[in-house]
Amino acid sequence: MVRSTVTGEIQEAVDRVRATRFLPSAVRRLPSGFTLLELMIVITIIIILAAIALPQYQKSVRQAREAVLRDDLFQMRKLIDQYGADKGKLPQSLDELVSAGYMREVPTDPFTENKDWAPTMGEDPNSNNGDQGLTDVHSSSQETGSDGTPYSSW
Repeated sequence: MVRSTVTGEIQEAVDRVRATRFLPSAVRRLPSGFTLLELMIVITIIIILAAIALPQYQKSVRQAREAVLRDDLFQMRKLIDQYGADKGKLPQSLDELVSAGYMREVPTDPFTENKDWAPTMGEDPNSNNGDQGLTDVHSSSQETGSDGTPYSSW
């Protein structure tokens, strides 16, 4: 009896498979992928996450550029002072610091992406003749920093 029950169940399953094989494709539904609604929901979630992350990314890029600018200005000002103490006179340009071996090369301004720093010339305190020399250096960018002051005044 058990054998006939199992055989009967198998026969029913085979009959069901045969019956669905000949049904039109509109009636027979096989899982074939994602629906348009599911795709739209996923795309919407991705767009929302990108809208949240993009401003934070831009803010961190700006902070990194400001940190590089501060460090470059600090290092160049320190090298101007060292040059003046070593040579007894101020340099006439940033290129003179490079040629004297105080810097390998003039750094690139992180905001203008050029080596176009705005040098400030002034009276050389080590000179008795009132000679002029490079006393300070600033960024030539016209943008405003996160603290509200223009980069050209840093």
